[in-house]
Amino acid sequence: MRRLVLLRHGRTAWNDAGRAQGHADVALDDVGLAQAKEVAPVLAALRPVAIWSSDLARASGTADAVAAESGLTPVLDTRLREFDIGPNRTGLTSEQYAAAHPEEHAALLAGEIDAIPGRETRDDVLARFVPALTSYADTLGEGETGIVVSHGAALRVAVPAFLGWEGDPGESFGVLANCGWVVLEHAASTWTGGVERWRLTAWNRVVTS
Repeated sequence: MRRLVLLRHGRTAWNDAGRAQGHADVALDDVGLAQAKEVAPVLAALRPVAIWSSDLARASGTADAVAAESGLTPVLDTRLREFDIGPNRTGLTSEQYAAAHPEEHAALLAGEIDAIPGRETRDDVLARFVPALTSYADTLGEGETGIVVSHGAALRVAVPAFLGWEGDPGESFGVLANCGWVVLEHAASTWTGGVERWRLTAWNRVVTS
């Protein structure tokens, strides 16, 4: 069996305030740092052979905590970034965005993403994210685990696409908690007639005290 563990970054002050981040390079706050340190030994116990991370500070800071427990050095990859949400949305709460840019906000609610300047579509994100996951999966040998540290919205669309699911089932997934993680395993099952494939085995696992 091969395994990919996909971890959302810890909390930031912008998360706490409900401010949209996108590609803004916001660092972990004190709570986020504590979350990263708490999850690190749990994931290190899986004996990962590699850690890949978005280069944005909130993800790379989380990856650094896991790496310190695992004896590894994270590999930073811009393909693992969150959705680029455009300059007008970045840093604002939903209410502030609606007040400052009502036409863009209405387009967002209507799913008319192409009408929003600078905003990535789901297809844009998948075009960079899924090849990244595929390349990591291909480096893992039998019995090995790799950890990917990224962002909530990007992971929610990338996981079903990586698994080959049709449509956009990620909308049916719950929101990943800060430092919540996803487990994908590549193994044979009786459901697939003994054929090995990647499967989702856990969504939004969190450390429990």
